[in-house]
Parts: sequence; C-alpha cells; structure tokens
Amino acid sequence: MGIPATFALALVVLPVVGLLVRSDLTRLPSLIATPSSWHALRLSLVTAALSTLACVLLGVPLAVVLARARFRGVRLLRSIVLLPLVLPPVVGGLALLYLLGRKGFLGVLITALTGESVPFTTTAVVIAQTFVAMPFLVVSLEGALRGSGDRYEQVAATLGARPWTVFRRVTLPLLLPALGSGVVLSFARALGEFGATITFAGSLEDVTRTLPLEVYTQAEADIDSAVALSLLLIVVAMLVIAVARPRSWEGGLR
Repeated sequence: MGIPATFALALVVLPVVGLLVRSDLTRLPSLIATPSSWHALRLSLVTAALSTLACVLLGVPLAVVLARARFRGVRLLRSIVLLPLVLPPVVGGLALLYLLGRKGFLGVLITALTGESVPFTTTAVVIAQTFVAMPFLVVSLEGALRGSGDRYEQVAATLGARPWTVFRRVTLPLLLPALGSGVVLSFARALGEFGATITFAGSLEDVTRTLPLEVYTQAEADIDSAVALSLLLIVVAMLVIAVARPRSWEGGLR
C-alpha cells in the first residue's frame, strides 16, 4: 500500500512545492502586504464564517430530515441536495444568477419589495459560498445519523420525551463529532470558493473580491503576486483545518 499512497501524497504535495519553488521568498511579505490583498483576505474570512453559520442553521435540520425521513422520494431529495458537489461551480453561479438576478423569479420579487438587487453584492458572496459548502455539512451529519441508528431516539420518545427534547438531548449530542468535521469542511470549501462567486457576485474590490478572486485578478497582471497570494490561501486553509479539526478525525489520538 505504501507505493500508491506515496503517489497519492505526491499528487497533493508536489503542486504546493511547485508554488514554493516558483515564489520569490524574499519578496513574499511585500507581495502579500498590500491593501487589496488584506481586504480580500478579510472579506474571505468574514463571508466564509457567515456562510458556515448559514450551513449549520440550514444544514442540520436538512440532514436530520434526510437521515430520519421515510417518505417516498427521499432518495431523489438527497440527490438534489448533493447536486452542488458534482455541479461545476460556474453552473451553480449561473443558476443563482437566474434565480436571484433582476430577471429571476425570486430576484424580481426581492427587488420589488426592497428595491435592492442581490447579485454583485457581499450577500451574493455568502449565498454562493453557502450553496457550494452546505452539502459537505449535510453529508457529514447524515452519515453520522444513519450510522448511529434511531434506537436512542425511540427509547427517549417511549419514555415521554417531546420531539424537541429528543432532538436537543439525544440527536444533537450524537451529531457533535460529525458537526465539528462538517463545519471545518464547509468553512474550508467556502474559503476557497471561486466559480460560483465570480459568476453570481462578480469581482468588485472591497465588495465581492475574495482571496481566490484576488489571486485570479493578480494572475493576469503580476504572476509573482498571484503565487504569493496562493501560498497565503494555502496557509490559511491549513491553519483552519489544523486548529479546528476535531479529535475524532484522528480516532481520538494525537
């Protein structure tokens, strides 16, 4: 197993090494410490945090329904929920644009009620990130719920616990390890989101230009800056995973 494992590891590590070899480490601080880079980093962290919160608020109930529901068509519903995992992000961005844009059927309603347009705003960035990141959370939670079964919930219900009490005292504790891994995966996916964001939200500096979009912008003007920002994004993602990763990923052992 060691030989294919080595090739797999090389496939992940060597591209990062290629970035390091290409970068000018002596100029790295100056290339990163530009106003546009810090604005993009701050916007990425804020929007990724907001989209992760939205994933939790919406994804936890959805995962419980998918894991516990017995109605006909739940398999089709699960396939639809997981669709963003396999869709090209640009397709997802177009779908959001034609849903919430000025000519979309929900966009027309929103504009009529509020006078505002959703696309090409910071809100659009959060929506795009939530769209692509939420399936990671749902997959983690649904797998945990289906693996644990529902016997504990049934016992609590037979003892007279109300549905909300069963969810709060039984279901939610069962979800906590998977919730931790799902939150980390969702945040990391939102942090690196590009295709749906640029299609639905555009690349407006200080408004929608997140760090991946800043890398793309700099790649057309200054490749050294693009490489430096790519390394910055890799470091931030690794820090998020290393700091927030739950112990359950390592079997409870260091």
